[in-house]
Amino acid sequence: MPTISRFLGITIRIYSEDHGVPHFHAYYGESEASLAIETLEILEGELPPRVRALVLEWASDRREALRENWQRAKEHSPLRALNPLQ
Repeated sequence: MPTISRFLGITIRIYSEDHGVPHFHAYYGESEASLAIETLEILEGELPPRVRALVLEWASDRREALRENWQRAKEHSPLRALNPLQ
């Protein structure tokens, strides 16, 4: 399952078949964006400003775990759940 975290209506996923720079996907309602793990810049899509701020706060504290999950996804290994934003 590619979902690694859920908080405040936001779902975070990493897909094993994704290519390009290491990134994750954030979903909120009808909004979706992919964000680079290293820079946290939005690569594609859009999130409401408040949701984007929450995702950036969440990801900045979990960057190493996101890197590890990206590698696990590339190896088709099970992903590890990450703690939600508190």
